[in-house]
Amino acid sequence: MSETELHDAIAAPESELDEDDRLKPAFVSAVLEAVEGGDFAVAHALVEPLHPADIADLVELAPSEDRPALVSAIADLIDGDVLAEMNDYVREVLVDALTATQVADLASELDTDDAVAIIEDMEPEDQREVLRALDPDDRAAIEEALSYPEETAGRLMQRELIAVPEHWTVGDVLDFLRGEEELPTDFWEIFVVDPAHKPLGTCALSWILRTPRVVRIADVMKREQTLIPVDMDQEEVALRFQKYALISAAVVDPNGRLVGVITVDDIVHIISEEAGEDILRLSGAGEGDINEPVLDSYKARVRWLIANLGTALVAATIITLFEGTISKMVALAALMPIVAGVGGNAGTQTMAVTVRALAMNQLTQSNTWRAIRREITIAILNGMSVALVIGIAVGLFYGHPQLGAVIATAMLANILIAGLAGVIVPLTLDRFDADPAVASSVFVTMTTDSMGFLVFLGLATISGLVG
Repeated sequence: MSETELHDAIAAPESELDEDDRLKPAFVSAVLEAVEGGDFAVAHALVEPLHPADIADLVELAPSEDRPALVSAIADLIDGDVLAEMNDYVREVLVDALTATQVADLASELDTDDAVAIIEDMEPEDQREVLRALDPDDRAAIEEALSYPEETAGRLMQRELIAVPEHWTVGDVLDFLRGEEELPTDFWEIFVVDPAHKPLGTCALSWILRTPRVVRIADVMKREQTLIPVDMDQEEVALRFQKYALISAAVVDPNGRLVGVITVDDIVHIISEEAGEDILRLSGAGEGDINEPVLDSYKARVRWLIANLGTALVAATIITLFEGTISKMVALAALMPIVAGVGGNAGTQTMAVTVRALAMNQLTQSNTWRAIRREITIAILNGMSVALVIGIAVGLFYGHPQLGAVIATAMLANILIAGLAGVIVPLTLDRFDADPAVASSVFVTMTTDSMGFLVFLGLATISGLVG
């Protein structure tokens, strides 16, 4: 390909990103076509201007069978920053194709938390090989991080931070920052520590820049600070950042010593990840990642479908008990799914609100009963409104006012039951240290379906509706 043709191919797309900052399909196709045609120079030139996050997106968007050739074409552009932004499943495949030395070189370019994210999912033997290939300082930092449980502050934190003694002046700090070569790439505040390396306070860079050099750093630091225990769950860490509007926070070990820092860019990722997990758990869809292997997705989903099958059999058993009632009035068979379905939707609404409140620490022992009373009130209001509509509609459609009264009463009762189940089931699971986002939907659905059929058909029987 001539130089002119190469320039035209690269300049063709007006912009690689659409209005939602996603790579345009035409751009992705152009890169893949260049790779498929063996024009690696064109593919490389197209991809080179992209941000590391967009390069990661490009690799993820490529079909799995095309990724090896694409990665070969842009191999020198896939650095540690690109791997850190990449989907876990896609990154795992790429990392498996690299040697231990190559992975170590990539990890050494990154902050500790990003390096850990790359290494932690590797097989133990591969992990040991990579660690052996690292510099001693990097190896020690990563091994320490890996010693903490997954999804805790110890895994999330960076070891690279600025800590100074309290007797320093602002001038001392400025001279240190200007003279020290190995500083973190990005930082917003400086930690002040005592001789035992325990944090005493923090000082924002903006304060340091505005303060005369002769002032002691201890006189301008903020002593009130939010300290994160090294073993705190990452979801709790994210809640603290959100509650106190933090940009960064010190991480301390069990002895209170400063061992790392967590920054807000990591928290944004955690909030998105945890919110997505809760939504997928409510539906029983597992991790829900489109790059997840088919067999893993199957295993995650099928067990909840089987559990739902079991709850459906409970509802079917209740219907069987009222075969005689249904045979005398066929309209009951057509109407009873309405009672169960609307009740199920009402329960799902309440359950979603409750699970979110638990996840956000908005629902505690001090306000549990207030929350239950609130949901009961909402359920009564919703139940009365829906019952009025369905009662009148059924009474007029079938020309049977008593049937309308029965379904209206059953609807009111089931929506009230749904409201109670939607709040009590997640609370109960949470009290027993079970994840309410995982199991709540199964129990709430079983309750609303079973009770909906039982109340509706039971009322139809005892009211003399079917003679």
